[in-house]
Amino acid sequence: IAPGIDVKFDAIKGYGEAAAEVMPHAWTNGAQVALLAKQLEAMPEDGVVVISAPVAPLRCPLGPYERASMMALFLKARKPKAKLIVLDSKDSFILQKQFEAAWAELYPGLIEWIGLSQGGNLTEVDVANKTLITDFESYKADVANVIPPQRAAEITSTAGVADRTGWCPVDPITFESQLVPNIHVIGDAAIAGAMPKAASAASAEGKICAAAIAELLQGKTPQPRELGSSCYSLIAPDFALAIGDKYRPTDGQFMEVEGNATSTPADATAAQHAQEAKSADAWFAATTRETFG
Repeated sequence: IAPGIDVKFDAIKGYGEAAAEVMPHAWTNGAQVALLAKQLEAMPEDGVVVISAPVAPLRCPLGPYERASMMALFLKARKPKAKLIVLDSKDSFILQKQFEAAWAELYPGLIEWIGLSQGGNLTEVDVANKTLITDFESYKADVANVIPPQRAAEITSTAGVADRTGWCPVDPITFESQLVPNIHVIGDAAIAGAMPKAASAASAEGKICAAAIAELLQGKTPQPRELGSSCYSLIAPDFALAIGDKYRPTDGQFMEVEGNATSTPADATAAQHAQEAKSADAWFAATTRETFG
């Protein structure tokens, strides 16, 4: 099974499915994404957009910051007097230095990131007043993109393959559930050690899981396999960041293979960022072609 994730509505006081129709999470379905886009189009010229970024683990760890970048691209062109605030439940995030340098270059003064120790941890929402409440402050928004903490999709609890963390422990060689025999869990729902919850990782997991099941059906012992993951984040159409690594089953979980980590350097040139954007487009085209034909 590859059930994906559900958002934990109850992790934020005042938030829920009804609240998400006013303050969309836009993290699990297209209708929510369309709602968020509609709200951005309709907001005042000098409006305030607030995004809340949750604690890990989450689907697409770079996602909240890429989304902030894409919103900033829109705001710069269409609502140049607007402001975008990122409230983060963490004190740091992947490629933070690169993101912040890109924001300063492309969207100066538009994006403000507020980390955990600065009071960025979202605890409550006041839906009626479109206000986000943190440990220290309240932020009134014209558009609020509330991305809650996450867990494996509900079906994993029904099937008994999710543990108390809300995620699914698996054998890293076969992706067989450690809780229910003969059920294999891949993608974002699985606990995969150091490997991120990313589309490239899920695709690689599917191949490894299929190969392992084929070996099991033939009475063979599945062999450990190394896999890679690459993540791209667009800051603008011709400006992207990238990070990648390789992982190997080690002591019952996936660990990074030493010496294989790559990322866009903090001092990358415009040409390098443009090439990362082309690589992102090429990866997307190849993956969708491979997946859907």
